[in-house]
Amino acid sequence: MRLAIVMSLDFLAVAATMLLVLGLVGSPLRGGLLTGIAYTGLFAAIVTSVFYLAGLYGQSWRYMRFRDWLTLGQAIVLGLAAAWIAALAVPSIRALGNALPAIAILHVSTLLVTMGSMRAVRRYMRERRQARQLSIGTDGQQRPKRYVLLHGPPEWASSVIELIRGDAKANLDVVGVLLSDQRDFIGRLSGVPVLGGGEMLPAATIMLEERRKKPSALIICDDGQGENYGDRARLIERARKLGLELGRVTDPWSQLLQASPKIDIEGLPTTQLLGREEYSMDQRIVESLIRGRRVLVTGAGGTIGGELVKQLAEINPAEIALLDHAEHSLYQIEIEVRQRFPTVVFHQVLCSVRDRNALRAAFQRYRPEFVFHAAALKHVPIVEVNPCAGVHTNVIGTRNVADAVCEFGVKAMVQVSTDKAVNPVGMMGATKRVGELYCQALDLCGVDDPDAPRYITVRFGNVLGSSGSIVPLFKRQIAERQPLTVTHPEITRFFMTVKEAVQLILRSSCDALQKDTMRGSIYVLDMGKPVRILDMARQMIRLAGLEPEIDIGIRIVGLRPGEKLYEQLFDTCEERVESEIEGIFEARSRPIPLPLISEAIDRLHQLVLGGEEEEIKRITHNLIKLPNGSADTALPFGNFSSHMARFMRERFMVVS
Repeated sequence: MRLAIVMSLDFLAVAATMLLVLGLVGSPLRGGLLTGIAYTGLFAAIVTSVFYLAGLYGQSWRYMRFRDWLTLGQAIVLGLAAAWIAALAVPSIRALGNALPAIAILHVSTLLVTMGSMRAVRRYMRERRQARQLSIGTDGQQRPKRYVLLHGPPEWASSVIELIRGDAKANLDVVGVLLSDQRDFIGRLSGVPVLGGGEMLPAATIMLEERRKKPSALIICDDGQGENYGDRARLIERARKLGLELGRVTDPWSQLLQASPKIDIEGLPTTQLLGREEYSMDQRIVESLIRGRRVLVTGAGGTIGGELVKQLAEINPAEIALLDHAEHSLYQIEIEVRQRFPTVVFHQVLCSVRDRNALRAAFQRYRPEFVFHAAALKHVPIVEVNPCAGVHTNVIGTRNVADAVCEFGVKAMVQVSTDKAVNPVGMMGATKRVGELYCQALDLCGVDDPDAPRYITVRFGNVLGSSGSIVPLFKRQIAERQPLTVTHPEITRFFMTVKEAVQLILRSSCDALQKDTMRGSIYVLDMGKPVRILDMARQMIRLAGLEPEIDIGIRIVGLRPGEKLYEQLFDTCEERVESEIEGIFEARSRPIPLPLISEAIDRLHQLVLGGEEEEIKRITHNLIKLPNGSADTALPFGNFSSHMARFMRERFMVVS
C-alpha cells in the first residue's frame, strides 16, 4: 500500500513538472487534450518505472542526508533521460530541436526540488505526529519534553540528533551541542546550535535555562577516543555539580562486533588518587652526597629499584651497579638508563641477594660507596603460601646485603621497607619486619664508631602503579570493561607515588648521613589519611570518564591470605618522632641485640634449606614480637641482653 501511494505521488510529480517545463518554454504538447494526457502519462510511467528499477523505493527517506539527495538525483536523471529519449518519437517534442537539452536540465532541476520537498514534508509531518503522540503519557496527561545537551565530535553529534529525532520512543529535544575538539568552527549542526567546548557547559546551561530550555541531561560520546581523561573527568564533574544526568552513546563498531570498546588507560592521572599534595624534595642535599660516587641498587629491575636508578642517574654518580635476579627486567632497565644517561657508567649484575657468595663477588668487584636495597618479595598472598621463599629473600637476602656492606666498608645501606611490616599478620610483613630489626641492630652497633656503616630503613605504604599493585589491576579491568575487584568494602591503604617513594628514600638517607642522626631510626613519610580502596575504585572509574555501577561495576571478593583491613605506619613498640625533614617522621623502637637476632636468622636459614614451613612461620612471627616484649625489655642494655637470651632460649631453643 505504501509503495503504491509513493509511486503514485512521484508519477503525478513527474507529469506535473513535465507540463510545467513545457509550458514555461512555450512548447505545449499538440494533438488535443486526450493525446496530451496520454503522452504525459506514458512519460511519467517510464520515469516512475525507472525509479522502481533503480531501487529508489527500497530505501527509507525518513532521514534525508546528502547521500540520499545524490541517490535521488541519480534516479531522476536516469529516469528522465530514458523518458525524454522515448519522447523523441513525438513530433512536437522533436520540433524543440536545440532547446531540448536545456528543457531536460530544467526538468531535472524542477523534479528534484519537487520530489525532495515532498519527502521533506512527509518527514516533518511524521515527526510532528510522533511528537504529539509522545507528549501524551499513559495517563492521558501532557508529558513535558526533556531537553538534552550533546558532547562529542561533529559527525557523532549529527548522528545522535538524527537518531533522537527519529526514535519513536524518545521524548528528547537536543537543545545544544558541545564539541570535544574546538578546532571545529561550526555554528549549527542539523539545526541545533553549537555552544562551544566542554568547559562551556555551565555557561551553556545558564543560557538555555534563561530561554526556558534548561537541559536535564548531558549525552557524551563514549568511543574511547578523543579527549584526555583529565578533560573528560572535569566535564563529568561539572555535569554533576549542575545536576545533569549523564548518558553515553558508545562506539558503534564495538556494538556491531558485540564487544566492549577498549579504553586506552595509560594516560589515567593516578596521582589524583592520593587525596593530598604530592611530596617534593629539594634535590641539592642528595646531589652533594651522591654525585661522583659509586652506587649499587638491588632489585634494580623492579618498580622502586628502577625509579631509584633513574633518579640517581640524574644526580650523575660515577657508577651505578644494577643488581637483579630477573634477566629480562635487568635488560630493560639497563637499556633505558643507558639511552637516557649516556655519561653515567652502568654495570649489569645478574645475581640473587639469596646467593651470598655471588653477592660478595659483586661488592668486591664494584666497591660501592652507597647501597640501596630494594630487592624483595612483596606480594602478600604469594609470600603467605610460600614462606620459605619469603624468608629466603626478605630475611636471608637482606642479611647477605647488610653483611656485605659491613665487610666491604660501604658508607651506608638504605633498606626499602613497607607499612606491612608494622604489627604484621602475614608472612610478607613479618619477613620485612625481621629485615628492619636486623638492620636496626647493625646500625646501633656503630654507635661509638664514626666510621661504621649506617643502616637506614625507609618505610612507606603502597606505591601507585607499582608492578602487581592494585592500580595496574584496576587499570586493566577498566580497559576491559570488567568489574573492579575489591577484597573488602572497608579495607584501607596508605598510598604514595613511585616518585615520592624514591625521593623519600634519597632525602631521608642523605639527611641521616649528613646530620648524623640518631642510629636505629626508621624513616616514615607522612602520607596523610589512608584511602579506602572502594573509594579509590570509584574514583578511578570516574577518572576514566565512566560511572561506577553503571558503566563498570565493583565486586567484593573477600580478604586474601595474610591481608589486613587496615595498615599502620608505626608499630606498637615504636615512638613517633618529628624529624628535621618536612613531611617525614622517625620511628624509634626497642632493638633486638645483634647476637640474638643473628642466631635466630641462622636458625631460619636452616629451616629454609629444609623446607620446614610451619616452623619458619612460628619463629618469624615470634621473633617480631620480641621488641614488644614485656615491661622487662625496658631494662638497661646489659639486663636487656640477658633477658633476651633467656627469652630466645625459651621461645626458639636456639641459644645454648
